[in-house]
Amino acid sequence: MVFAPRRGVSHLPTGETMTGTLADELRGIDLRDRRLNRRSQALLETLAANPEACINGACDTWSGTRAAYRFFDNPAVTPEAILRPHALATLARMRNHPVVLHVRDTTGLDFGRHPPRDARCPDREHRLGLYVHSHLAVTPDRQVPGVPGPDFFDRGPATPGLSGKRKSLPISWKESQRWLDGCHAACGLAAACPQSQVVSVADREADIHDLFLSAAAAKAESGGGAEWIVRSKQVRCTPERDGEAGGASYRKVRDEVSALPLFTTRVLELPTTPKRKGRTATLELRVKTVTVKSPHLRPHLDNVVPNVVSVREVNGPGDGTDVGWRLPTSLPVATVDEVVKVVDCHVARRTVELFFRAWKTGCRVEDIRLETLARLKNSLAVYAVIAWRILALTYQARVEPATPCTESFSTEEWQMVWRMVKKQPLPSQPPTLAGMVVTVARLGGYDNRKSDGPPGPQALWMGLRRVRDFVLAWKSLRQTPDDDVCK
Repeated sequence: MVFAPRRGVSHLPTGETMTGTLADELRGIDLRDRRLNRRSQALLETLAANPEACINGACDTWSGTRAAYRFFDNPAVTPEAILRPHALATLARMRNHPVVLHVRDTTGLDFGRHPPRDARCPDREHRLGLYVHSHLAVTPDRQVPGVPGPDFFDRGPATPGLSGKRKSLPISWKESQRWLDGCHAACGLAAACPQSQVVSVADREADIHDLFLSAAAAKAESGGGAEWIVRSKQVRCTPERDGEAGGASYRKVRDEVSALPLFTTRVLELPTTPKRKGRTATLELRVKTVTVKSPHLRPHLDNVVPNVVSVREVNGPGDGTDVGWRLPTSLPVATVDEVVKVVDCHVARRTVELFFRAWKTGCRVEDIRLETLARLKNSLAVYAVIAWRILALTYQARVEPATPCTESFSTEEWQMVWRMVKKQPLPSQPPTLAGMVVTVARLGGYDNRKSDGPPGPQALWMGLRRVRDFVLAWKSLRQTPDDDVCK
């Protein structure tokens, strides 16, 4: 469900940035009813003000809660209709960047504690929920233009007799087809943003021979289209036989690339994750254009000839977290800058994992209690925009720190936060976005010490919840319209 403009549509916004209220992301929404359109924007801001709360808690009153439930249950409301205006705004923001990554990844949502009545099993029998194959627009410096669209899918009972034959089945019969569809979606985004280079980036699950063929075909059909990078998982072979093994086996792509002389090095700051501590890693980069033969179970497929960048960490800790990547790509790799660009684009792919964290932990979407999957998917679409906003604010403050905070916060919001945190008179000019994000993050537990890095999404979403409380308290206690706190 990736949205690209329909043919003949010429009224899309251009040059748009992340300004205004969150409700503006649904500007122009068409739910075939003006009241529903207005309610969608009001509901988005209501849920965003307290993303960790349940729908009842965020809506405050029973009438507001009932209106939210009715909205999600309305047959005119669909995830596609909700996300279409945001997707068009995403396209407009993409046009402001020379390079945009179309990052894709899949996550599972478990609703086993309170499943919708029509929920199915995504993987194991004791789980009830669905999978989300998400598409995220990201720049190499981690700005996040938006969410072109998620795809929802689940699984029914396994078909008897197919478990041992899956590798030989047509790709269209498998869930892997979503990765091929993503290549065509990336080419659609590239066609809608002709001034930007769109690069489709995917992790190891997308290491599929059919994907390489599909990407080349989609690019040829569109007359340009999107480039692509995939992190390798499979042991790929070249068409040449291995002479050392008596010609009995084919030579491996990994051996072909790892045997090459060093091309260049790259120093990379690895962030802390649940599996490793943050560290500075020195990476050795090697590159080669390699012919990759078709899988032996499907010899009718054509060979492919990608560029392959090998990334190996030097003097790593040896605890299983050492960096070791092979990155097949369609991007050029003739110069050092081009090879480093491939690595940097792959590193930026991790942003989609932070989006999932903001969505699942910050918005607690797995705790949503709705009776049907249709209602649940509608709510997930709304919360996807909320999670995007949290992530976009986090990285925009790092990349464009001098941006005025009034582009993302209302006057009442920044003035009340300044009063409550700084406990100082209001400045003559609004603070910068970076300063405002730090101030809000302090409300969410960020210490702002000299040794601390910039605030992350978690501190920001916790702080934003308190911002709303401050503004509501101020509005209810204000006695006269000409009070001198928030003029």
